[in-house]
Formats: sequence, structure tokens, C-alpha cells
Amino acid sequence: MMAKATPRTSERASRAQFPETSAWNRTGFLLWHAMLEWRRKVTDALEEVGLTYVQFSLLASASYLNHRGPSPSQAELAEHTGMDVMMTSQVVRTLERERLVKRIADKNDARVKRIVPTSKGESTVSAAIELVNNMNDEVFGLIEDVDQFREALRLVADRDIDGRRVRNR
Repeated sequence: MMAKATPRTSERASRAQFPETSAWNRTGFLLWHAMLEWRRKVTDALEEVGLTYVQFSLLASASYLNHRGPSPSQAELAEHTGMDVMMTSQVVRTLERERLVKRIADKNDARVKRIVPTSKGESTVSAAIELVNNMNDEVFGLIEDVDQFREALRLVADRDIDGRRVRNR
């Protein structure tokens, strides 16, 4: 049988759950609000080129991966961006309808589609990257040691500088 909560034990539990310090002094809460503010600014910047943040992430990643090696499959693109495979597929279809990417059958496996930005996609993502980089410079220019900040974010994200997982989950 569970002990009945007394006012004294309820008060202690409440203090533990809601400490005296402000939520604005809690790391997770701050990270969440910083991300929301950054995302709002990215969304505003991307309006100029007609992309959503998810479209931009997939198109920029497809362009990046194409320039670094073989064209990524949809699954590889999803892994690189950290997005769900089904959402990636749906957004890539939208990018294809907009003639920003082509989905090309893999030479060795007909089930695999390789994602290749078109020339329109490359010019769109180039303009979008410039907009986002300018916005990032404005936002993160407030941070004294942005390299240390990036390293801290990689640590939290469990990724190395090339995006590989550092620890096995």
C-alpha cells in the first residue's frame, strides 16, 4: 500500500520538480528556445527563395553529398539530415515536382533512387545557402567563441565534424 502524501512531502516533491531557479536558467529549456528563434529566422530568410526549412535541408544536403561523392540514396539523405525516411521521400517528391532534384534509379539496385539536384536546384540552393549563412553570421556572431560553441553542439548531437556518430547507442 502506498503512503499517503502529506503536505510536507508534496511540497518537497514540488520543489524538486520545479526548483527555485528560473526555467530560463535551464540548459534544455534555453536550447529549445534558441532553436525555435533560429528556426524562425531561417524560415523567414528562406521565404525569399520559396523553400521551407525541410526542403532546404534536404536540397542542401543532396547538393553537399553530390559534391563530396556519389549521389545519395533517399535513405542516405534521410540519415545525413536526421529526418524520417518517409518524410524525406515525400519532400523529395515535392522537390522533384518543382524541378529542383531528379530521382535516378541506382545502377546496381532498381529499388534505390539516387537524388541529384538539377541546375535549377543548384542555383536555388546556392542562393538559399547564402541567405542562411548571412542569417547565421548575424545570429551566431553574438557568440564570442563560435568554434567552441560548434564543438559543444557536436558533443550534444553525438557527431564528429564529418557527421559520423561518435558513440554507439
